[in-house]
Amino acid sequence: MTAEPWRRPGVIEHSQCLLDSYARLLGHELLPRDGPPEEQSRRLYDAPFVVLSHGVEADPILNFGNAAALALWEADLPTFTSMPSRLTAEAPRREERARLLERVSRDGFIDDYSGIRISSTGKRFFIERATVWNLFDRDGRPAGQAATFSEWRHLDA
Repeated sequence: MTAEPWRRPGVIEHSQCLLDSYARLLGHELLPRDGPPEEQSRRLYDAPFVVLSHGVEADPILNFGNAAALALWEADLPTFTSMPSRLTAEAPRREERARLLERVSRDGFIDDYSGIRISSTGKRFFIERATVWNLFDRDGRPAGQAATFSEWRHLDA
Protein backbone atom coordinates (compact mmCIF):
# COMPACT_ATOMS: atom_id res chain seq x y z
CA MET A 1 0.00 0.00 0.00
CA THR A 2 1.25 3.43 -0.88
CA ALA A 3 2.44 5.72 1.88
CA GLU A 4 0.09 8.31 0.37
CA PRO A 5 -3.29 6.54 0.17
CA TRP A 6 -5.03 9.77 -0.80
CA ARG A 7 -3.38 9.44 -4.25
CA ARG A 8 -5.17 6.15 -5.08
CA PRO A 9 -7.97 6.61 -7.65
CA GLY A 10 -10.52 4.81 -5.46
CA VAL A 11 -9.67 7.03 -2.49
CA ILE A 12 -9.87 10.16 -4.63
CA GLU A 13 -13.29 9.09 -5.91
CA HIS A 14 -14.53 8.25 -2.40
CA SER A 15 -13.22 11.57 -1.08
CA GLN A 16 -15.34 13.34 -3.70
CA CYS A 17 -18.36 11.29 -2.58
CA LEU A 18 -17.73 12.25 1.07
CA LEU A 19 -17.27 15.94 0.27
CA ASP A 20 -20.14 16.18 -2.24
CA SER A 21 -22.62 14.40 0.07
CA TYR A 22 -21.62 16.56 3.03
CA ALA A 23 -22.05 19.80 1.07
CA ARG A 24 -25.36 18.66 -0.41
CA LEU A 25 -26.89 17.67 2.94
CA LEU A 26 -25.39 20.29 5.26
CA GLY A 27 -25.30 23.26 2.88
CA HIS A 28 -21.63 24.09 3.38
CA GLU A 29 -18.26 22.52 2.65
CA LEU A 30 -16.41 20.23 5.05
CA LEU A 31 -13.12 21.72 3.85
CA PRO A 32 -11.96 24.02 1.02
CA ARG A 33 -12.74 22.48 -2.39
CA ASP A 34 -10.28 24.48 -4.46
CA GLY A 35 -7.74 22.56 -6.52
CA PRO A 36 -8.06 19.25 -8.34
CA PRO A 37 -9.74 16.18 -6.76
CA GLU A 38 -6.36 14.68 -5.77
CA GLU A 39 -5.52 17.79 -3.76
CA GLN A 40 -8.94 17.68 -2.09
CA SER A 41 -8.32 14.01 -1.27
CA ARG A 42 -4.97 14.90 0.32
CA ARG A 43 -6.57 17.71 2.31
CA LEU A 44 -9.28 15.35 3.60
CA TYR A 45 -6.78 12.64 4.52
CA ASP A 46 -4.52 15.12 6.35
CA ALA A 47 -7.33 17.11 8.02
CA PRO A 48 -6.83 17.87 11.73
CA PHE A 49 -10.26 16.36 12.45
CA VAL A 50 -11.54 12.79 12.19
CA VAL A 51 -13.38 11.61 9.06
CA LEU A 52 -14.48 8.00 8.57
CA SER A 53 -17.13 6.16 6.60
CA HIS A 54 -18.69 2.78 6.01
CA GLY A 55 -20.47 1.18 3.09
CA VAL A 56 -23.99 -0.16 2.56
CA GLU A 57 -23.40 -3.82 3.46
CA ALA A 58 -25.83 -5.54 5.84
CA ASP A 59 -23.02 -5.37 8.43
CA PRO A 60 -21.27 -2.24 7.10
CA ILE A 61 -17.49 -2.34 6.70
CA LEU A 62 -15.41 0.78 7.25
CA ASN A 63 -14.19 1.98 3.85
CA PHE A 64 -12.40 5.22 4.71
CA GLY A 65 -10.47 6.69 7.59
CA ASN A 66 -8.29 9.76 7.40
CA ALA A 67 -5.00 10.02 9.28
CA ALA A 68 -6.71 11.42 12.40
CA ALA A 69 -9.19 8.51 12.44
CA LEU A 70 -6.44 5.94 11.99
CA ALA A 71 -4.46 7.45 14.87
CA LEU A 72 -7.50 7.59 17.17
CA TRP A 73 -8.56 4.01 16.40
CA GLU A 74 -4.92 2.85 16.52
CA ALA A 75 -5.08 1.03 13.20
CA ASP A 76 -3.38 1.12 9.84
CA LEU A 77 -5.53 1.70 6.76
CA PRO A 78 -5.79 -1.96 5.63
CA THR A 79 -6.86 -3.06 9.12
CA PHE A 80 -9.27 -0.16 9.56
CA THR A 81 -10.93 -0.64 6.17
CA SER A 82 -11.57 -4.34 6.79
CA MET A 83 -13.32 -3.81 10.12
CA PRO A 84 -17.11 -3.87 10.54
CA SER A 85 -18.07 -0.37 11.67
CA ARG A 86 -20.10 -1.78 14.59
CA LEU A 87 -16.76 -2.69 16.21
CA THR A 88 -15.99 1.01 16.71
CA ALA A 89 -18.42 0.84 19.64
CA GLU A 90 -18.31 -1.44 22.66
CA ALA A 91 -20.82 -4.30 22.56
CA PRO A 92 -23.18 -2.74 25.17
CA ARG A 93 -23.28 0.51 23.13
CA ARG A 94 -23.98 -1.03 19.72
CA GLU A 95 -27.75 -0.71 20.10
CA GLU A 96 -27.34 3.03 20.76
CA ARG A 97 -25.12 3.24 17.67
CA ALA A 98 -27.75 1.43 15.56
CA ARG A 99 -30.42 3.93 16.67
CA LEU A 100 -28.10 6.79 15.71
CA LEU A 101 -27.57 5.36 12.22
CA GLU A 102 -31.31 4.85 11.76
CA ARG A 103 -31.85 8.52 12.65
CA VAL A 104 -29.22 9.56 10.08
CA SER A 105 -30.84 7.33 7.44
CA ARG A 106 -34.19 8.98 8.09
CA ASP A 107 -33.06 12.61 8.44
CA GLY A 108 -30.03 12.71 6.09
CA PHE A 109 -27.62 13.89 8.77
CA ILE A 110 -27.26 14.76 12.43
CA ASP A 111 -24.82 17.23 13.91
CA ASP A 112 -25.17 16.58 17.61
CA TYR A 113 -23.92 13.06 18.30
CA SER A 114 -21.83 12.31 21.39
CA GLY A 115 -20.86 8.89 22.63
CA ILE A 116 -18.21 6.41 23.69
CA ARG A 117 -16.14 4.57 21.09
CA ILE A 118 -13.34 2.02 21.38
CA SER A 119 -10.03 1.75 19.55
CA SER A 120 -8.69 -1.42 17.96
CA THR A 121 -6.55 -1.95 21.08
CA GLY A 122 -9.46 -1.51 23.49
CA LYS A 123 -8.86 2.10 24.54
CA ARG A 124 -12.11 3.96 25.17
CA PHE A 125 -12.75 7.56 24.17
CA PHE A 126 -15.69 9.94 24.26
CA ILE A 127 -16.52 11.84 21.08
CA GLU A 128 -18.49 15.08 21.16
CA ARG A 129 -20.55 16.99 18.61
CA ALA A 130 -20.01 14.53 15.78
CA THR A 131 -21.72 15.10 12.46
CA VAL A 132 -22.92 11.92 10.76
CA TRP A 133 -24.34 12.02 7.24
CA ASN A 134 -25.58 9.79 4.45
CA LEU A 135 -23.38 9.24 1.42
CA PHE A 136 -24.61 9.19 -2.17
CA ASP A 137 -22.70 8.18 -5.28
CA ARG A 138 -22.59 10.28 -8.47
CA ASP A 139 -25.89 8.76 -9.58
CA GLY A 140 -27.63 9.61 -6.30
CA ARG A 141 -27.69 6.03 -4.99
CA PRO A 142 -27.02 5.39 -1.27
CA ALA A 143 -23.30 4.75 -0.73
CA GLY A 144 -23.07 4.47 3.05
CA GLN A 145 -22.64 6.87 5.93
CA ALA A 146 -19.79 9.05 7.18
CA ALA A 147 -18.88 10.86 10.37
CA THR A 148 -16.62 13.72 11.34
CA PHE A 149 -15.67 15.21 14.67
CA SER A 150 -12.85 17.21 16.15
CA GLU A 151 -13.57 16.81 19.85
CA TRP A 152 -12.78 13.70 21.85
CA ARG A 153 -11.23 12.73 25.12
CA HIS A 154 -9.68 9.48 26.23
CA LEU A 155 -11.35 7.73 29.15
CA ASP A 156 -9.66 5.99 32.04
CA ALA A 157 -9.36 2.22 31.74
